[in-house]
Parts: sequence; C-alpha cells; structure tokens
Amino acid sequence: MAATRFRPLLITVALALGGAGLAAAAAAPATAAPAAAATTSGAGDCIAHHPSDYGEYQAKYTAGCSGHDEPELDPVSSLAGSAKNLTWTVVLPSDGSVPVSSVGPTFWWGGTVTDPNQHALFGQAFLEVQFYPDSIVSNCTPDGGFSVTQAPNKFSVCSPVWQLSPNFAETAAFNAELFNGNTSQPLVMNAGDTVKIHFYVGAPGPGWNINITDVTTGQSGTITLNSKYGPMLPAFDKQQIGNALGWGIVDDTPNSFVWEIGHTSPYTKPADQFCVPGQTFCDSYDAAHWLGFSPLRIESVTFADGSTAKEWAAVSDFGGAAEVNQYCSTYGGPFCIYPWYAFNGTDNAFTYGADYPGTSFDYGQAGQFALTTGCGGPFGPDTTYCDTVLKPTP
Repeated sequence: MAATRFRPLLITVALALGGAGLAAAAAAPATAAPAAAATTSGAGDCIAHHPSDYGEYQAKYTAGCSGHDEPELDPVSSLAGSAKNLTWTVVLPSDGSVPVSSVGPTFWWGGTVTDPNQHALFGQAFLEVQFYPDSIVSNCTPDGGFSVTQAPNKFSVCSPVWQLSPNFAETAAFNAELFNGNTSQPLVMNAGDTVKIHFYVGAPGPGWNINITDVTTGQSGTITLNSKYGPMLPAFDKQQIGNALGWGIVDDTPNSFVWEIGHTSPYTKPADQFCVPGQTFCDSYDAAHWLGFSPLRIESVTFADGSTAKEWAAVSDFGGAAEVNQYCSTYGGPFCIYPWYAFNGTDNAFTYGADYPGTSFDYGQAGQFALTTGCGGPFGPDTTYCDTVLKPTP
C-alpha cells in the first residue's frame, strides 16, 4: 500500500532560511515592499527542481537554491513527436488588489531533456522556462538563479536546466536569459498579453529551441539549449503519461506547466522565503490572494501537425491536500488551501489558483492531486505521485 510521502524539509529550509530558521520567519508576517526597494539578489532567488526523495541519497541543492511545491498541468498525446514539438498559447495574468507575484516568484513551462554530462543521473536533466511576474530580469546566473527588478504587470524569463549527480547533488547545467530578438535586452512582456511558447528541434539548433512570441506586441526571443556539456534535446518522443523524468517524484508527461508555490514573493517581507501552509505570510496557500488578481489563462497546446491536446492531467509533488493537512489543523481556511487547476468556460482556458468567475470544471479542486505515491519509477514501486487525468475533458 502506498504511503503518504513528504520530502524531508530540513535541507531545503536551511538553505532558504539560513540560521534564522522557520519559526523566526513565521513570527513576521509578509508585507508588500515599497516600489523603491525593487532590486533583489540572484544569490537569494533560485528556484530549483524538486527531485525524488527515494534512493540512497537525499538531494543537496546549490547554496541559495531551494525546491518545493510544483503542482503541474500536463497535456497528453500519443502523437509521434508530440513531446518534441509543441506550442503553448497563454494569456499572462494581471495584478489586481494583490500583485501576481504575491503567490510566488515564478511559474514555468518545461520538460525532461537529455544531458550530455557523463555524470548526470540517468543522462537526463530538467528544463524550466521560468516567467517572473512583476519583474524585469537583469541577470540569469550560472547556478540557476535570477536577479530581478520590481516592475508591476511585467514579465521576463530565465531558463535554468537542472541536473542531478549520482550522489544527488542538484546543480544547473545551463541557464540563459530570454532576450528581445537579437538585442542584449530582456524580452519584457505585459500583463494581459497573449504569448506563445514554442518548443522545437531544428534551426537555429543544435539543442532544443524555445521560442517565445508576445503575440500582442509582436516581439519575440529564442533560447537554444546548448550547455557547456553539449546540446540538450527532448528526452522523449511522445507526450504520454509515464514518460517521466527518471529522478523526479511524479509519474507525469515529458512536458508540463507548473506554478511554483511555497515561496514568498521577492517583494514582500520576508522576501524569497521558503514557506508552508498555515504560515500567514505564505500567500501561495490562501484562496483570497489567488482571487485578488486576474488569472493566467492556458488556452491551448498545439503539436507539429496542427492538432491540439484533447486530454489533460494534473499532479502535485507534495500530495496536494496531504501537504496542507500536515501543517493546518483544518483544511480550507485562510492560508490552508492547496490551489488547483480549473477550466474556465467563459475564457475557454485552464486557470490555476481557485475558482475564478466563469469556472466550468474545477476537477474536485485539491482532490485532483494524488495524495500518496502510488506509481512506480526507477527507485521502485510506489515512489512517484500518479498523474490524474482531468474529466470531463473541455
């Protein structure tokens, strides 16, 4: 029988909080930082990928990095090449009574790639094309971190690729900034803009290409995954459940969308902080904060032959509501919900957070996420959280 698993928090909390500890952070509620205090340090902003906690070793993050809660939405397809060439069409969220960044410093699109580093576990790495809300990037650091300046209703991008050594040391194999065309300036997108994120193999090559086009402004930029070890390419051909990252903790599809939760905003106090449900500065787990801004809208995923994803699935690497129940005496109160994916019939798009006006299906809210590790992987049976296919299909 599968047991509920929570990745040990000791290492991550120590990295994120330093000597102050979790209790000291909890003593001071988060407050919005003034606009003048806008620049944050790349050393403190580094959101890594959550690996498996099974096997002989526990993961060790690069100093200043932490990995936490990565609830994901997965388009599913058996089409040949669907995991290699796909385009997400989305509408970026907009600040409201609270800023988008209040619920966490990044959301991302990414997937499993090959890693030519001979010491990489399973020969795989994981790409995260990280969008930073209310932020303009000034630097994407070699260790996978980012430096940003506060800019309400603006978005910019870094693209860390995470690898794991055989002794479970997680480091960045690659990280690049998304520039505007051929310039050395960041591609800055606006709240409410329609954006296409296209993953494909081919020119300019030699690695996997990620082209991001702001359809609203006509501006675009491309990142090619050509690391110091060599080109990095999609690890799987088909976008099917079970084609998952070998050292991951979820049994998912090769490519996914994730909103990183369980971290405070770079622009609150405490800033860039690892946090958990029940802490009143941890806005990720508070429905009112999600409903305080206009949501991200995921309109479609299109494959190379022009077809679109007809099946979708969701999974959490912390067991969804199981994580909340670990810290909150009662599920569902302020700062004690686990945000969920929903389909909004008014906008004809998936959203994440809570039930926004126009929601048609919320798939059981937090109930869409498996509570226990009931699927297998390289570390044995019951070592990964199973993807849940969302029904009805919109």
